Amino acid sequence: MTGKTEDIEVRLLLEAVFRKYHYDFRGYSMASVKRRMKQAKEHFECTTISQLQDRVLHDESVLPALLSYLTVQVSELFRDPSYYKALRELVVPHLKTYPSLKVWVAGCSTGEELYSLAILFREEDLEDRTIFYATDINPNALKQAEAGVYSLDRIAKFTENHQRSGGKSSLSDYYTANYRGAIFDKTLRMRTVFADHSLVSDSAFAEVHFVSCRNVLIYFDLENQNRTIGLFVDSLVRKGFLGLGSKESLRFTRYADSFTEFSREDRIFQKRGTP
Repeated sequence: MTGKTEDIEVRLLLEAVFRKYHYDFRGYSMASVKRRMKQAKEHFECTTISQLQDRVLHDESVLPALLSYLTVQVSELFRDPSYYKALRELVVPHLKTYPSLKVWVAGCSTGEELYSLAILFREEDLEDRTIFYATDINPNALKQAEAGVYSLDRIAKFTENHQRSGGKSSLSDYYTANYRGAIFDKTLRMRTVFADHSLVSDSAFAEVHFVSCRNVLIYFDLENQNRTIGLFVDSLVRKGFLGLGSKESLRFTRYADSFTEFSREDRIFQKRGTP
């Protein structure tokens, strides 16, 4: 099969998913989608993408598994510790000047970033004045985020990351371990609103002081990157903060001038004070 034929099949599959289920992946990076569709095709034992399209159109039970391929769910607690260290040392002093805070974890996936921020905010005495919004388009990922259960074999890396981020306590203070895995303290999510939200089709829904959206934009084409950053501009208060992934930038988006580089190395930006 030629690459051109496969491109056509992938685009038709994405169009089918959008028209039937209203999940819009049409603006995702084609190279990334093709790579993940190849994995999905093997999982469903289909010989072509067209066969996979037929399955998803005529069997609604296929969609949840397909979403797990179309949405990336690879993360870890305190991933890129220097990012969280910069939040502690540079951003938290600003956030402490507000009597109340709203934080949007956009594309929260299975919740690792949410729990990292909840722990950091507790350690920095910001938790009691903060509401977190954790959003994603994948309902299964949101359920995992709400459950807060992670495999025990990941805890060593989580603990190392937490310490390198400047953690002020032991990570073991925040979870209990049993046969199911490491179950994170439910009080960490008591101030969290979990919601189904698409960055490529839904609108801004809250005025927030900090948006953390890491390793999501790299899967979007430029048009959807522009749309997503526009949502963040509309959502952030004056001089609010935006955190991106280590390989993400605002440089080529139309909103680059809406922010200053607050911490260039750690991809933390501050919305400009002028309209």
